Amino acid sequence: MDLEMWIYLAKIAGALAGALISLVYLLPHTHREASSRFFIGVVSGLVFGGAVGTALAERFGIVGMLSAPEQMLMGSAAASLSAWWVLGALSRIAQRFGRGW
Repeated sequence: MDLEMWIYLAKIAGALAGALISLVYLLPHTHREASSRFFIGVVSGLVFGGAVGTALAERFGIVGMLSAPEQMLMGSAAASLSAWWVLGALSRIAQRFGRGW
């Protein structure tokens, strides 16, 4: 396989891994919440994986140490994981405080 194919596979693998990890760290209450979190995590990882991978590699000073697929895997997993971690936490906060208002 050529490098471009490895980059796409790394992007998909990172997005899936980040979405699955987010489900474990912040357990969903319902099947609907689980499916929406998984979908949002995968899409976020696919869309923002490249930019997040580049930003993280530059931030940590490891740009020359990672191959393009490794950087994409890291970025997709981080984008996927953080997208629902933040949205899930905000959703629960809104549910908790929204009842009293």
